Amino acid sequence: MNRATQNFNIQKYIALSSIVLFFVKLLAWFLTHSVSILTDALESIVNVIAGLIGLYSLYISGKPKDLDHPYGHGKVELISAAFEGVLIAFAGFIIIIEAISNLFHPHTIQRLDYGIYLVAITAAINYFAGFYCLKVGKKNNSLALIASGKHLMTDTYTTLGIISGLIMIYLTGINWIDSVVAILFALIILQTGYKIVRSSIAGIMDEADLELINKMISLLNQNRSANWIDLHNLRIIKNGSMIHVDCHLTVPWYFNVHEAHHEIDKLTALVTTHFGDAVEFFVHSDGCLEFSCAICDKSDCKVRKHNFERKIEWNINNILSNKKHQIDL
Repeated sequence: MNRATQNFNIQKYIALSSIVLFFVKLLAWFLTHSVSILTDALESIVNVIAGLIGLYSLYISGKPKDLDHPYGHGKVELISAAFEGVLIAFAGFIIIIEAISNLFHPHTIQRLDYGIYLVAITAAINYFAGFYCLKVGKKNNSLALIASGKHLMTDTYTTLGIISGLIMIYLTGINWIDSVVAILFALIILQTGYKIVRSSIAGIMDEADLELINKMISLLNQNRSANWIDLHNLRIIKNGSMIHVDCHLTVPWYFNVHEAHHEIDKLTALVTTHFGDAVEFFVHSDGCLEFSCAICDKSDCKVRKHNFERKIEWNINNILSNKKHQIDL
């Protein structure tokens, strides 16, 4: 099963479970008339809408490249995640408004024990679904799944907080705790929505993923071939679950086309082994120049003009530059 199909199947079950859990929370609110449970149910409406949007976006992103979309359809995941983040934030505002209204016009809370049991079940299901969704999303570089996973995990923490508030109400009989708990967790929901929107915009704008770049640089340094004299102009763009990597690889100038291509194959195989097969490479090969001798530790070079002085360790500052490395850098 390829990544796109796996992502789609997971999101399909997430969307289905969101619909079921929404009705469970609605039943809990109907039994208790708790504004906290109502806010949880309102967020579940967002879960349902976001789940369906995420499902559609993964269906689109899984389509093969075509003439109109030569880089694939992965960007739709970023749009979907951004929309989901906006929906989450909107739910947070609605919750705050409803909670403040309840402070001034409180509802009588009933049958709290049944409400606690029902929302506790939804919290457990959401936690495991969100944890798995987040794990697979990070593995497959799917922002849509990551957004869904974060949403479900946040929903879990919100529900646990609401359960704590309901237990306090059950033990003390102080009803205004219901609204205070709802407001506190609405603020957490707003923060989660902001983070998802921020991450989506970063992807749409092709903002550099410094964590991913540093991981790749570390991998390249640890497995550096003697024929990889220099690597520069490295650029990484995430397009849904796909990672596009551009770079310039300097190899010995006397290598023929096949030999140079063999080194490129070694480079791509190394990265795809560690980051998965959803990596697309565009590697430009350069021949080394006379000043490259000082940083080249190739021991069997028969045309060396200068002694090797020291190897330049690749880092985020020099590997992103569009200049070949020299000893005076």
